Amino acid sequence: MTDFDYRGGVLHAEDIAISDIAAQVATPFYCYSSAALTRRYTEFADALSGQNATICYAVKANSNQAVIRTFADLGAGADVVSEGELRRALAAGVPADRIIFSGVGKTRDELAFALAQNIHKINVESVPELQVLGELAANREVEIGIRVNPDVDAKTHEKISTGRADNKFGIDIGQAREIFAQARAMPGVTPVSVAVHIGSQLTDLAPLRAAYETVAELVAVLRSDGHNIDSLDLGGGLGIRYKDEVPPSMSDYARMVQETTGNLGCQLFVEPGRMLVGNAGVLVTQVIYDKHSESRRFVIVDAAMNDLIRPALYDAYHLIRPAAEPAAGTPQSAADIVGPICETGDTFTRNRQMPALQTGDLLVFDSAGAYGAVMSSTYNSRLLIPEILVNGKDFAVIRPRPDYDELLKLDRLAKWQQSEG
Repeated sequence: MTDFDYRGGVLHAEDIAISDIAAQVATPFYCYSSAALTRRYTEFADALSGQNATICYAVKANSNQAVIRTFADLGAGADVVSEGELRRALAAGVPADRIIFSGVGKTRDELAFALAQNIHKINVESVPELQVLGELAANREVEIGIRVNPDVDAKTHEKISTGRADNKFGIDIGQAREIFAQARAMPGVTPVSVAVHIGSQLTDLAPLRAAYETVAELVAVLRSDGHNIDSLDLGGGLGIRYKDEVPPSMSDYARMVQETTGNLGCQLFVEPGRMLVGNAGVLVTQVIYDKHSESRRFVIVDAAMNDLIRPALYDAYHLIRPAAEPAAGTPQSAADIVGPICETGDTFTRNRQMPALQTGDLLVFDSAGAYGAVMSSTYNSRLLIPEILVNGKDFAVIRPRPDYDELLKLDRLAKWQQSEG
């Protein structure tokens, strides 16, 4: 049984009917299962229990503070890529010494803020960033990681691949010895960690194995150069099932980590995101119209690409099903499921088989817990939609829907100021 399943013909989130939540908060909204979040984290932690590994949840996958707090209460750290994410992690209760700051474009102010919080580690991704960090750390002692790019093809969507030589992330692994030496020569800076992350939604362990083996070889070389490399940041990237993918098991991943890095004696940091939250959430929407033209059927719903951009951005697939289970043998026909935004790109799927639908019927988009609400916007001046967290028979609104007054107050009418000089 999943945490979003039909019981008595009605789709439930844990012990609450989706339709009951919709009646109270209105559609569209995101709904997450506490039980699913907890179970996925616990399964991953158990798989890694025989190794010196710390799980740092990748906040970018779903940055709601209630979600982060759920993982923090289970012992997770956080992987962040901006000052905003760092502040969210701290506010949600993640200890500063369990936070890792990655990202290719950290500003001077962001680096200064991270240093002031005494977070566990900053993963440097370029020589210019290293120079800025060296200036900021001149009067203190800072241990850093350096992210390397191993030029490994993750075999995933090109827009979420991060480990090839033509990607913007990390330093070329061929330059690693030179840059580690440069870092060690800086007053106050000590490079002690190698970081790697090759992409997202990986369903094959082979690219990860290749990357980890390459990094393990680099650690041996760096140690021969006199560096005290005591930790490895292995990144995240493990995929989930959206349609017919067969992701690797957590135990298989843990075994591969042991095989590739177990002889190094390093503390390990792993940074799952999508794997923990992706299938723990759904998007709930309501049918506005079931429109039939001469050549196509359009099911127009009240969610839109500004609420869930993955299909428009990545041609991503989400299972879409009615909240009321259709009876066996119910006739279906092909439909394009679309939102109300004034762009043709506001299309969730084409030619999907769907039963006849009426205005007000609820549809549920599965596997929407990752890169859903966190990537939403107010395009077309649409309101951000609520996020709901379910726990057994109870639910909480963990991001309320703003009203139009709040939306309009984000803007200011121009009050011209005369420039100096």
